[in-house]
Amino acid sequence: MLKRTPLFPVYAEHGARVIDFGGWELPVQFAGIQKEHEAVRQQAGLFDVSHMGEVLVTGADSQAFLQTLTTNDVSMLEPGQCQYSLMCYPNGGVVDDLLVYKLAESEYMLVINASNIEKDIDWMRQNVVGDAQIRNISEDTSMLALQGPHAEKILWKLTEAPIADLKSFHFLTNVKVSGITALISRTGYTGEDGFELYIDKDDAVRLWNVLLDMGKEEGLLPAGLGARDTLRFEARLPLYGQELSSSITPLEAGLSYFVKLDKGDFNGREALAEQKVSGIPRKLVGIEMIDRGIPRSHYPVYADGKQIGEVTTGTQSPSFKTNVGLALLDKAYTALNTEVYVEIRGAQVKAKVVATPFYKRGR
Repeated sequence: MLKRTPLFPVYAEHGARVIDFGGWELPVQFAGIQKEHEAVRQQAGLFDVSHMGEVLVTGADSQAFLQTLTTNDVSMLEPGQCQYSLMCYPNGGVVDDLLVYKLAESEYMLVINASNIEKDIDWMRQNVVGDAQIRNISEDTSMLALQGPHAEKILWKLTEAPIADLKSFHFLTNVKVSGITALISRTGYTGEDGFELYIDKDDAVRLWNVLLDMGKEEGLLPAGLGARDTLRFEARLPLYGQELSSSITPLEAGLSYFVKLDKGDFNGREALAEQKVSGIPRKLVGIEMIDRGIPRSHYPVYADGKQIGEVTTGTQSPSFKTNVGLALLDKAYTALNTEVYVEIRGAQVKAKVVATPFYKRGR
């Protein structure tokens, strides 16, 4: 039986079309992917992301444990700050990508991908060091993402907290939003400004309804997984299982900024340090179709008569109406404007390597 978030009962009121997403019954769209995508780029969109996993890590050695578990430098965080990071296997492949929130000294919250919750927690417990306790709070926690240029204006109506002063990757705890207690984080997965709100599962429906009601004047729309994917793709934000996996390293995915090799030992450090010295064999790049066709996930990519990689994500960009993709290719074929060929329905269709991200806010 598919899992459902606390918001499942209200999906139908907004015309949702639901799908099986990693064992969850979730909305792929409400009014339509194009319309929801445009709303987030130009006004605001509201996403139910309550399927995501939340894990508390506490104890005197929680920081030391997270330093060995993740690739980023947890010691740089102050309470009220969060960071993007990755967990890696010894071979440098990715267990999962995640956000690390520092709630207080020796108290952290990790936000992990829904399809990886059990695997991730098993991995954490296998690698725990010292005095560090791991507690899965996913089932008790709901998460709403309010994203887009009008997000701050909408949220400002519902809280007295100083959200206008909240910087990117900073958060506030125990904030009252229309009377509901929330952790408000200036983060998102769309390439736009916005907030992610963590609340008790019993408050999810009420907060969803209040936000949609207060956001009507600013053009706020409920948005589904389809728009979430096209938005993150245009902004070149990776999706686990496509741009990241147990066989793709953070360096190949272009995420070296989040790998702090000088912070001390961590899972996968030796393999990643070796890859940095010897050079990555593959690289994630953007491609744009020259001939007609849309690149899709796992389509093979060719050059010089041989397969040089495959598409990880591809679509017609809702913002630019161009047929573009992200592709993991042999390093030798990743220079800008290199001509490559994507196999689409048995035919090799011409494309070229282009710069990413395809979309950047304010540009």
